[in-house]
Amino acid sequence: MKIERESIIKILESTLKEFCQEYDLIFDFSEGENTKLFGGDGILDSLGLVSFIVSVEEVLEDKFDVSILLADDKAMSRRTSPFARVSYLADYILEVINENPNE
Repeated sequence: MKIERESIIKILESTLKEFCQEYDLIFDFSEGENTKLFGGDGILDSLGLVSFIVSVEEVLEDKFDVSILLADDKAMSRRTSPFARVSYLADYILEVINENPNE
């Protein structure tokens, strides 16, 4: 099954919205996929990021039946963090899914 980037963006937006509501954080998606997740002006602190990533992995498994690990050495060693913005994370998710097509 081919997973569209727009589907990933929608999942990230809805998961982030739910996460922010649950943890009483300000949800502002006015910048769309350029929304900052982590670092500088990001919505999430380090603990929040870890929890959010786990939530995203669970939603991806439920919706698309893909089991992936997003917070790994590959992600952490990148020059630009895939967790900095929604767009970076969406691209990284698609990259990981496409690397493991049998998952």
